[in-house]
Amino acid sequence: MNATRPAPGSQASLREANRERVLGVVRQHGPLTQVEIAAASGLSAATVSNMVKELDQAGLVGLSPSIRNGRRAVLVSLASGGGLLAGVAFGERDVRVAIASESREILAEQLMPLQADHVADDGMERAARLLADLTESVGQRVEDIGAIGFGLPTPVDSVSGEAGSDAVLPGWRGVHVAEAMSGYLRAPVVLDNTANLAALGELRAGALRDVQHGCYIKFSYGVGAGIVLGGEVFRGSAGTAGEIGHLTIDENGPICRCGNRGCLDTFVGSRALLNSLAASHGPLRLRDVITRALAGDLGCRRVIEDAGRRVGVAVAGLVNLFNPEVIVVGGKLAEAGELVMLPLREALDRCAIPSAAATVELRPAELGDTADVLGAIELASVLSHTRAARTATTTV
Repeated sequence: MNATRPAPGSQASLREANRERVLGVVRQHGPLTQVEIAAASGLSAATVSNMVKELDQAGLVGLSPSIRNGRRAVLVSLASGGGLLAGVAFGERDVRVAIASESREILAEQLMPLQADHVADDGMERAARLLADLTESVGQRVEDIGAIGFGLPTPVDSVSGEAGSDAVLPGWRGVHVAEAMSGYLRAPVVLDNTANLAALGELRAGALRDVQHGCYIKFSYGVGAGIVLGGEVFRGSAGTAGEIGHLTIDENGPICRCGNRGCLDTFVGSRALLNSLAASHGPLRLRDVITRALAGDLGCRRVIEDAGRRVGVAVAGLVNLFNPEVIVVGGKLAEAGELVMLPLREALDRCAIPSAAATVELRPAELGDTADVLGAIELASVLSHTRAARTATTTV
């Protein structure tokens, strides 16, 4: 048994990097031939051949016969990580859970409403109970879950492992969610922000497919962003990249729940939108505003268009900053379609550098409400195979 990592720059280090590159390509694109792996990874055919042979011997990939362009071929796929995969994605007022096979095919899913001010223990207990019910519904046991991807609509500190803040999901503040949830289900858990998970879902199976530099805007009860750089979700040094809702757009504006003034959320979050309609429309829910706007209600149309315009100004800043190819807009407010997309695009064109605005494509999300839970499944798959790779490596 040898768990010592090879020295940087050594032949062993280069071989390990090449192995990880091959695994990463197969993980991202699914089963491929060695020729396709070479094209996607930039490695030579000989290097890919050697890496696939090593990975096959270590039990990290599986080889299966297939047909490509009418000719016989051998497909390289990830070896089983062991067990089912689970995804859990919390909203501010609900939780969506899903069970998937090792190939990431969704077997069952369910959405359950929650109190807006729920605490972590209640949320995790509810999620654990739903996962147990779902595994039973597909003829499996909760013990068969091999890995869980878990998402929260709040800042997630990847250094401390804590989630929540005093202002956003305060009931989760200071909780080591991955450790606590693993205790509920006796399975490894990986935690991320739901905007990042939605970006990952769209990257693997939706509107961000094959995009190297892009962004997913989750426009819902609040607004967040999942940033994609180099074909991977970028989380920053401590995991909190993409908190676009807390960009200051008016330093003399309203006090935000985060404690600052004039954050984007204070103008486009659900509280702001509903408060602006209270005098003329009475108490409404966000879905009511969207439904009425699509039916032609002028007041509801106006607040949605104004919100789209303000988000467009913030997105223009992102476009100027890292020049993405594609911006994908999803979340509850995206259901308003062109009512929100048109003013967002106009503001983006007006406020971004012309050359950057001209080259960025604005797209609606393809996966709808399931993007974040699909991203959670993807994260669980990565965790499962990473653990399998470590086990195989330490036994070689």
